[in-house]
Amino acid sequence: MSFDFDLFVIGGGSGGVRAARVAAATGAKVGLAEEYRMGGTCVIRGCVPKKLMVFASTYAESMADAQAYGWDVKVGPFDWTKFRGKLHAELDRLEAVYRRLLGNSEVQIFDTRATLKDAHTISLASGEEVSAKHILVATGGYPTKPEMAGAELAITSNEIFSLEAMPKSILIVGGGYIASEFAGILNGLGVKVTQFYRGAQILRGFDDEARGLIAEGMIDKGVDLHLGTVIYEMRREGEGIYVQASNGDEHVFDQVMFATGRHANTDGLGLEEIGVKLGRAGEVIVDDYSQTAVPSIYAVGDVTNRVNLTPVAIREGMAFVETVFKGNPTKPDHELIPSAVFTQPEFGTIGLTEEQARDAGPIEVYCTSFKPMNHDFAGRADRVLMKLIVCADTRKVLGCHIVADHAGELIQMVGIAVKMGATKEDFDRTVAVHPTISEELVTMKEPMRRA
Repeated sequence: MSFDFDLFVIGGGSGGVRAARVAAATGAKVGLAEEYRMGGTCVIRGCVPKKLMVFASTYAESMADAQAYGWDVKVGPFDWTKFRGKLHAELDRLEAVYRRLLGNSEVQIFDTRATLKDAHTISLASGEEVSAKHILVATGGYPTKPEMAGAELAITSNEIFSLEAMPKSILIVGGGYIASEFAGILNGLGVKVTQFYRGAQILRGFDDEARGLIAEGMIDKGVDLHLGTVIYEMRREGEGIYVQASNGDEHVFDQVMFATGRHANTDGLGLEEIGVKLGRAGEVIVDDYSQTAVPSIYAVGDVTNRVNLTPVAIREGMAFVETVFKGNPTKPDHELIPSAVFTQPEFGTIGLTEEQARDAGPIEVYCTSFKPMNHDFAGRADRVLMKLIVCADTRKVLGCHIVADHAGELIQMVGIAVKMGATKEDFDRTVAVHPTISEELVTMKEPMRRA
């Protein structure tokens, strides 16, 4: 049977684009459909614009530090309009890069919505139908809002980058990394930030000691964090949004943002109708090789809800090409993935939390928390955390958790050692770089506690 394409990719995010380009390099004829903008969530509505906003939000504190160090620095107000213009120009540039890379790889681009008619047929909103031997679903996910009265008044992380004006006050609802990151960002930009989270502590699933220090740091910097709190009522009041909390507090905010979860972007794609199985959050169910219940259809990235990180989606896309187009069955490796949470203070982590490791067997915990030299000199209260979780039997480092400036940069380097199976003694044999905060990772000689 002949097909129009050897591979057709639905979704122009990082995972889909990488898979399309690498497959095309093998000589395969590849098509790709994207209904919105090339680059996906990360480039257009996620990690890239968010990180640029993180950078912008730290300059007020940096200028205060500069004054403490003797610089004659005058701090003025943040100009959102100026920043937003440059931000969107950068996103336009990156989207053009994605398109150019696809074009250079001779991938045929369809700027339209694509749905599935059967195991080998794609229906395009433009009215065309094309066939493909293999189909890769890489449509990502989208933020959801809770089902409650007044939810339509709120925004999500999708809309935050396109606000016409920066609000004077905002309520952020949620306690995950998206909610907590934007709480720090907007607080740093001068917005009065209130954060509601229904749980006992933010950043559920991460190391308890680390997330406690992060919460304290956020509060110290000015975020009004309310734990064990949900919205009881929300409605429009004048130009603002009236909110009554479950604890009885009442406030009117300029803006409310929900960061309470994401849903796989599978609605209306026709997947279930042709036999592809979906999970409770709409995620595509795949095997270890990213293959669905329909043999010709695969899925990678956030749409599978395995590990929702851009570099993981790219790795999954590469493994898919190795498996399908190079005859080398390859499972994407989801073990020991380093990651960063760009809260303020920043958090880098890899491996098991203390709580997870404790349940698995005997461990030693090496930990230190201190005020770093640069912060101490500037009169800041910020503290850092360096923490290693070590298996008492094998001596392997099972987890590393860092709360500090540039923790994301640090955990990338530590991640290499942990991935290689480094022991605590391997860390100990490494000479410290002094004076740095990271030298603590190789100078902690006695465990803080055992479990």
